[in-house]
Amino acid sequence: MLVELFRDAARACLPASPLTNLLLDSVADDLAESGPMTSVVCGLELGGAGSVPGLRFAAAVHHLVLSGRAPKLARHYPTAGGRLDPATFWPAARAAILAGSDGVRERATATAVQTNEPGRMAPCLGGLQVAAQEAARRVGRSTPFPIRLLEIGASGGLNLRPDRVALELDGTVVGDETSPLRLDPAWTGRPSADLSAELRIVERAGCDLHPSDPNTEEGRLHLSSFVWPDSLERWDRLQAALRLASTDPITVDRAAGPEWLADRLADLPADVLTVVWHSVVWQYVSARDRARGREILAEAAARATDRAPLALLVYESRRMPPGAPMPYRFDLLLRLWPSGLAGRLGTGGGHGIPFTWLG
Repeated sequence: MLVELFRDAARACLPASPLTNLLLDSVADDLAESGPMTSVVCGLELGGAGSVPGLRFAAAVHHLVLSGRAPKLARHYPTAGGRLDPATFWPAARAAILAGSDGVRERATATAVQTNEPGRMAPCLGGLQVAAQEAARRVGRSTPFPIRLLEIGASGGLNLRPDRVALELDGTVVGDETSPLRLDPAWTGRPSADLSAELRIVERAGCDLHPSDPNTEEGRLHLSSFVWPDSLERWDRLQAALRLASTDPITVDRAAGPEWLADRLADLPADVLTVVWHSVVWQYVSARDRARGREILAEAAARATDRAPLALLVYESRRMPPGAPMPYRFDLLLRLWPSGLAGRLGTGGGHGIPFTWLG
């Protein structure tokens, strides 16, 4: 099972990360031959396919490089100033992993995948504008609702600042022009909203079972380790998001989603649109917590009013039928209460960029 999980993770890395693909495929080959990697990674499959043991392992190796403990392997890692040499990569990686095997195993076992991808703020920003303006239009309000943003699976909280991001669109900048995080969202089409309208977020909060603190060196290193080492555009986005976080600290609560959400949705404040948001975390949530989360959201939706509306805005994967060009599609979905509006706003890449709006 572990061999196939590593091979599946390796395939999912292409074409974006040949380095991660080569690392995971090489480990899978070693496992198939009962090689020394067996003692390093055995047991990682106990969390099931949804826990993505291959990505946790790759992040643990990347952490080894970024922390300066594998200088010879770092020569292959672009995030450490290196360049991949496929012919010599695996011997260097194998030696570094075995030399630090206890640390690699401990980190891969103890951590959960951190999907704090700042690129997902681009579709989120557009979706929030649609939600705030549509909720206002349906009740005859002349200005968009201010937003109370609640994120499940917030990791380091990097995606709780969509109003403090700059989007570069057709030679113009939308959002905060002074932001250190500037995104080219690679949009096809546009959201059905006025992007020049002020996006007011009056409250923001998040929870995670394993939150990372981006204002500590270890927190920054941990979040950085989950970026594929040869995806330098994503790496640059994350580093910019970390700089933004340093100017605007947000504490992410260590809590399970259902309990935290029940507390946050106990009251829906008037004249504010409460938005529950999550992105690419659903696969890591247990079936029990999913069901409980739906119940809590349904209870809150029943209490939503024209003056105190509620929205669910999510960016999650959907498995495609056999024969499709890609095994998964990532959809931005919106639901609004009490209006009952529900629909798919668009579809994009797993990291939020590029993205196609459906109008």
